[in-house]
Amino acid sequence: MKYISTRNDGLTVSGSTAVLTGLAPDGGLYVPQTFPSVSLDEIAKMTELDYCERSARIMGLFFDELSQEELLDIARKAYSSFDGDPAPLVKLDGGLYVLELWHGKTHAFKDMALSVLPLLMTALKAKAGQKERCLIPVATSGDTGKAALEGFSGVEGTGVIVFYPDGGVSRTQRRQMVTTLGDNVSVVAVKGNFDDAQTAVKKAFGDEALRASLAAYGCKMTGANSINLGRLAPQVAYYFSAYADLIGGGQIKPGDKVDFCVPTGNLGNILAGHYAMRVGLPVGTLVCASNDNNVLTDFLESGVYSLDREFIKTTSPSMDILVSSNLERLLFEFAGRKSSVVSEWMRELRENGSYDIGKERLAEVRKIFYGGYAKQKEYAETLDEVYEEYGYLADPHTAVAFNVCEKYASPDGRPVVVVSTASPVKFASTVLESIGESVPADDVAALRKMEEVTAFPVPDSVYALFGMKERFGKVIEVSEVSDAVKEFARALGDGE
Repeated sequence: MKYISTRNDGLTVSGSTAVLTGLAPDGGLYVPQTFPSVSLDEIAKMTELDYCERSARIMGLFFDELSQEELLDIARKAYSSFDGDPAPLVKLDGGLYVLELWHGKTHAFKDMALSVLPLLMTALKAKAGQKERCLIPVATSGDTGKAALEGFSGVEGTGVIVFYPDGGVSRTQRRQMVTTLGDNVSVVAVKGNFDDAQTAVKKAFGDEALRASLAAYGCKMTGANSINLGRLAPQVAYYFSAYADLIGGGQIKPGDKVDFCVPTGNLGNILAGHYAMRVGLPVGTLVCASNDNNVLTDFLESGVYSLDREFIKTTSPSMDILVSSNLERLLFEFAGRKSSVVSEWMRELRENGSYDIGKERLAEVRKIFYGGYAKQKEYAETLDEVYEEYGYLADPHTAVAFNVCEKYASPDGRPVVVVSTASPVKFASTVLESIGESVPADDVAALRKMEEVTAFPVPDSVYALFGMKERFGKVIEVSEVSDAVKEFARALGDGE
């Protein structure tokens, strides 16, 4: 399998290069040169496999440099720490299901890929003969940061520095990050929002002077955000797994179309669903659910992507994003895979703050995607309604998806799978307020009350967070991100 850049379709690289570099040299994102194919018969046979076997099969389509045995070993190691089935499908009623992706260590869907990525990266480094340490700067809106820290902590030959928006994540998300153990990790708060942090990290990747400095310390930058194809491939797998579970449960027959409703910020999760469809999964509609920061909803209605809007901090902070990085990959497909067209759109976005893909291309996008959004008051009410009607406790991000799912009318009564991206334990105060309960000021008290009122089990590891010492408290300006990366590389070199 070879990969090309969204901004230079003449650039061809291997899977190991795509994963170990993250971003293409031109600033574009790597995409498959051609999509592999999975038959309906192969999908039906996945009902006989466990989750790790399903994941290894799908990852093998994208990374043929590794054998099925190697990929299965990676999957089994990655998901060994999960609480039971890594991606259980829960039935709420006749046509409504929830795909729970938060049974890993950090209780968010990012674990599904970031438990795999360190092992995948290590295996591909060995294949490629790369000796430098992989230094991984990560911008996070809340969940990616801890999942990356957890996945890479202690992994030989790697180092992870996470940048999060100061005051822009939940208290539990922050505690998860700043208490992380390990000598090869660092966490830094950035004055600004997630888009500011993400832009600064992307700029660091393009900084030749910084790359030269890192090389002197024996480090080479790569990405762990969803810009990295090593993140996307494991995510494609859980769409196939959900479909296989529907077949296995007698809910559908092979070939029946299924809709997926995905709470979306950086567009990586729903893009994985789109890739699953291109590989052969019978997907009907991909429902793109946004919160108050509804830039994607507006884009799917008008074909215009514009950053001329207010950034709103919400109670679903992992979706508080205006610059959705993975949209570039999606645009590449609907631009006829012409990198020159995508490059022009990215130039317009950079210089003018907007671009317009045109009505014809928008019509093609809307054959597959539906966009909707929910404001805070709406999805708080939906969280309560879902809890009352089904006895199902959702986090605020999943509540956004439930709300948009209600607004979306699935044609022909197709099954709809709501993709649940985080556990309620990460947002106990918001959950309590949404279901009409008073909220204790103390975080641990809020967790205990949520557990008592709803009977939703809170893992001991979450309570333990609030007794752990904070290791990281640095706050910097956005302009200082590259310097922080350089300083972290120096510290890693000194520690050897």
